[in-house]
Amino acid sequence: MPSLDIQGFSYDERSDVLPGLLIALADCGGWVMDRKALTSSLMELRVEVQLRSILELYGSLVAAGLELTRSSHLALTDLCTCRRNVTTVTDLGQVIALKMKISFLDEISLHSLLESSRISA
Repeated sequence: MPSLDIQGFSYDERSDVLPGLLIALADCGGWVMDRKALTSSLMELRVEVQLRSILELYGSLVAAGLELTRSSHLALTDLCTCRRNVTTVTDLGQVIALKMKISFLDEISLHSLLESSRISA
């Protein structure tokens, strides 16, 4: 299965969200394959999880304080539906690769948002 792109954001500080997120991923059986900071406010995680644990992963992401985009919610909901309708143990063991991009908005000021919107307009 190809990598699934998940995007989310948090208004909390990275130092508060990231440890809880990594624990949540481990608790639901996810493996963090790679993590890197793309910018000072953007983090990328590459995660693998078995299909059988996708519902736990979804709940863990939300419980860790991550706000997901609409398309990310839809993608995870689709996987949860697939998981519910799969009947064989082999299919439940299928590994799903996720590429998660997380924006930390606590470092972005209102002034910088207004400036960027004025430049792009």
